[in-house]
Amino acid sequence: MSDLQQIPLKTITGGESTLADYQGKVLLVVNVASKCGLTPQYEGLEALYRQYHDQGFEVLGFPANNFLGQEPGTDEEIVEFCSTNFSVSFPMFSKISVAGDDQHPLYAALTAAAPTAQGDGQAMRDRLTGFGLQVNADPDIMWNFEKFLIGKDGSVVARFAPNTTPDDPIITSAIEAALA
Repeated sequence: MSDLQQIPLKTITGGESTLADYQGKVLLVVNVASKCGLTPQYEGLEALYRQYHDQGFEVLGFPANNFLGQEPGTDEEIVEFCSTNFSVSFPMFSKISVAGDDQHPLYAALTAAAPTAQGDGQAMRDRLTGFGLQVNADPDIMWNFEKFLIGKDGSVVARFAPNTTPDDPIITSAIEAALA
């Protein structure tokens, strides 16, 4: 079991958990938000989950309110939003901080294991700074919907920029390789 798999987590319904609960599966860990321009990615994440779930794949959603207050809701409100608007059925976890002084240990470990993201992160960075926003530098999480692919052995395989959509071939090919 990897160190990453031992970090205590809380499900969005209040249960205790760790990534070890998903041992032997391929995981896509995503920091999500309900009021972000990237929020429609929930639809693509759900589609990925449904496409690959029977092969041993899980999407794990971690709501975070680190970027412009784009996830202000309670865990209960987040569940309602996700189920009503995107029919989310993949596992969701209690809201955490993914950046800053109060960064959750899971995200500290993820960013240490994969300090830079694949995909066109520079385009996302340029877009955000174009709006006058301060953007975190690597290895910190840039924005909502950054994605980490974790292999069956519990190690980080890849990290994807927030604007890399769930159906992007860079993600789907990485998932398929990790499942093989």
